[in-house]
Amino acid sequence: MTDQQISTPPAELAEAVAAVLPGARTDLEALVRIPSIWADPAHADDTRRSADAVAALARDAGAADVQVISAGGGAPAVVAHWPGPEGTPTVMLYAHHDVQPTGGDEHWTTPPFEPTERDGRLYGRGAADDKAGVMTHLAVLRAYDGRPPVGVVLFIEGEEESGSPTLTALLAEHHASLAADVIVIADAANPAVDVPALTTSLRGLVDVVVEVSMLERPVHSGVYGGPIGDALTALCRTLATLHDDKGEVAVPGLVHGSSDAPDPDEATYRADAGLLDGVELIGSGSIPERVNVKPAVAVLGIDAPRVAEASNVLLPRARAMVSMRLAPGEDAAQAQRALAEHLERNVPWGAHVTVTPSTGVAEPFSLSATGEVYDHARAAFSSAYGNSAVETGIGGSIPFIAEFARTFPGAAVLVTGVGDPASRWHGIDESLHLGMFGRGVLAEALLLSRLGGQD
Repeated sequence: MTDQQISTPPAELAEAVAAVLPGARTDLEALVRIPSIWADPAHADDTRRSADAVAALARDAGAADVQVISAGGGAPAVVAHWPGPEGTPTVMLYAHHDVQPTGGDEHWTTPPFEPTERDGRLYGRGAADDKAGVMTHLAVLRAYDGRPPVGVVLFIEGEEESGSPTLTALLAEHHASLAADVIVIADAANPAVDVPALTTSLRGLVDVVVEVSMLERPVHSGVYGGPIGDALTALCRTLATLHDDKGEVAVPGLVHGSSDAPDPDEATYRADAGLLDGVELIGSGSIPERVNVKPAVAVLGIDAPRVAEASNVLLPRARAMVSMRLAPGEDAAQAQRALAEHLERNVPWGAHVTVTPSTGVAEPFSLSATGEVYDHARAAFSSAYGNSAVETGIGGSIPFIAEFARTFPGAAVLVTGVGDPASRWHGIDESLHLGMFGRGVLAEALLLSRLGGQD
């Protein structure tokens, strides 16, 4: 689609969206104030309170019915319905109301659960990921005064940041209630605040815990150090084999993709990431290739004594969690085995090693954005943003997307969102660009209009 083909949004709909944005902003701030960190048992009640708040907002937006559901002891999710005109498709609008831990409240410029506006951005944990997605959907339904031009099922999950462990059970138990012809997942990002994206690929994710053992017990480093090594050094040497000297992932047999997406400005990219002066980018290929379609490995944590608690002993054992992102087209179970085998082969000095795979495997996902639904989406998002929609991959993993595709094989899946490179999802000072939020609401409203035959 060229810029010349971008249509102007209908004035009446644009005005309706503009009218609901102040209230949506207020309600978004109220949701951000709820620390719905389901991964932390101390915040289980907060997550339930968050679900109840979303359910109340759905009722206020004219839902015909609203339920707070869960499965197998999992987090509370919200399901609500708006019947559409006869003969129109049913559209599922998905987002999640749980959020990541803060990473330390003291590191934030302003308190993470006290939403604060600075320079046109709303700061707070969940302001972008993904309570903005929740309020995008609800604002659209408000703009239509609770009578959307299509049938709508709103599905707001409560444990996405924990890997959606009970989603399969939820989909099985509530299959009929959640069935849809189109699934809109508002949990992704755009390349810029004025350039909308349809996400067509995501990397997968696997984790393992590797434990290295060398001694039955700690021993004095002066009496035994020299002939006897320590487990922490052996672990560090093992972990160092995960990359070559350029920073390329050195685990053999993995899928590596390619991309013709243009490189972003490197200075901007480095600044968005907070990379320190003089620190090099690792790996090879374009930045979109390295982020979206090639594997990446990171050490997420190590069990070892704190520096303040260290003593002059050789450590008998040490362990680490290793995480690996997978390129689209990879088989997650096979890649996890390859990672485990690489670690087992590369432990030095005859040290004993145990590699324990995690059960939270996320398959990579890709789709071909062809057909009438995707044409409507490109037209709607281009119109709302004033720039042509682009197709992009993202380096993160959203494991439930593949689950939706398997459960509802006939549905078209659209992955959208109102994040941008400066949103710092999962990081310190997460934020939402408020202008982009408004464009995202208008884009989704236009999409429902087009899907309902109101071109």
